Amino acid sequence: MKYILLFLLFVSMAAHAQKTIVMQMEIKSEIDPRTRRYVDLALANAEAIKADIVIIEMDTYGGILTDAKEIVDRIMAFKRPIWVFINSDAASAGALISIACDSIYMAPGASIGAATVVSATGEKAPDKYQSYMRSIMRSTAEEKGRNPRIAEGMVDEDIVIDSVKKEGEIITFSTSEAIQYGFCEAKVESIDEILKRNKIENYEVIKFELSGSETVIAFFLNPFISGLLILIIIGGIYFELQTPGVGFPLFAAIVALVLYLVPYYLNGLAENWEIIALFLGLGLIAVEIFILPGFGIAGIAGITLTVGSLILIMVNNDAFDFEFVPANEILYAVAAAFGGILGGIVLLFVGGARLSNTRIFKRIALVQTQETSEGYVVKPAAESMKGKRGTAYTVLRPAGKVIIDGQLYDAYTRGEYLEKGDTIEVLDDETTSLRVKKGL
Repeated sequence: MKYILLFLLFVSMAAHAQKTIVMQMEIKSEIDPRTRRYVDLALANAEAIKADIVIIEMDTYGGILTDAKEIVDRIMAFKRPIWVFINSDAASAGALISIACDSIYMAPGASIGAATVVSATGEKAPDKYQSYMRSIMRSTAEEKGRNPRIAEGMVDEDIVIDSVKKEGEIITFSTSEAIQYGFCEAKVESIDEILKRNKIENYEVIKFELSGSETVIAFFLNPFISGLLILIIIGGIYFELQTPGVGFPLFAAIVALVLYLVPYYLNGLAENWEIIALFLGLGLIAVEIFILPGFGIAGIAGITLTVGSLILIMVNNDAFDFEFVPANEILYAVAAAFGGILGGIVLLFVGGARLSNTRIFKRIALVQTQETSEGYVVKPAAESMKGKRGTAYTVLRPAGKVIIDGQLYDAYTRGEYLEKGDTIEVLDDETTSLRVKKGL
């Protein structure tokens, strides 16, 4: 019995050791910085779980070329096989990523190709971008043993390939055409069928899912949420200035600022210079408020930098190059920034007036009137100082200090300037400062 149990344990361990670990991930949206980060996290997870094979389920019309290139580089550097299952479309940047994979499988009715680079308006991009895309497609296809000429033909309509494409056409292969010309291994209907075709029977498919923290980060990338965060930042700073020493409004503003910046930075949207510009703009506004009188160049420059950087952080521009930034993304970013700012202004006028009536405000702020009848006094001395004489201890222009009967008091004149040592006479002592005039 002992030997039987040992044998069964050995068989179980051997079976477990032979199990193929397959990690499944998805690219089913526009290729952008968020997709790039998703791929980085997914492949890092594949390394952590020691996946034997990674399968990408693909359905995309493409996206931003620079992000697609970084995804391709990450795939090419991965040490284990990466297969792609195109269950519908792999167009443009999606075609490039698919060609970078070790094996391509396509569902019935799927397509791959149409990799011409287009601008945000949908028009064909300048030739420098087409040339760059052609070179990437060509080199990637060569690396993976596929026809580089056909890969170029997915980008360049001027290329002529006998029996494959005519001049003026862009290659887009159906599933059967992709199989015929070496851009697809087989037509399949599921990932399980892919594994069976490769004679992999003992396997475990682990689907990659973003962690809770990454889901939260993705949530804060929503332009509407970004607008709310901007509103909290503005409102928090304003109410902190109105109620100094409280701390909570400033804390809320700092938290909102962190929640605004971190998701965009982690997803590659917020560049270092954009963040620096934002803090520089806030700094200039602070200088205008607390140091420089009036409102001038520092304030205007500060507002311009702050608003501009808030918009640029949300937009995937390349050093002010908006060639591949969709117009709707720019519109959303502008709407979020100005919506948050205008909402903050409304909050200042509407919320500011109502804030003093809230329970929270009454707990942290002095809202009662301090009546003299209740024992509150503001006189600098218990006895009346009116009519007393003394000497100006400092220059009064018109405020300063005076000395009366050996005691030092704050004082101010009715507008006249008094020199140090001048004789003074007290006119009024109803406040914490004495109102004085030059004595005779």
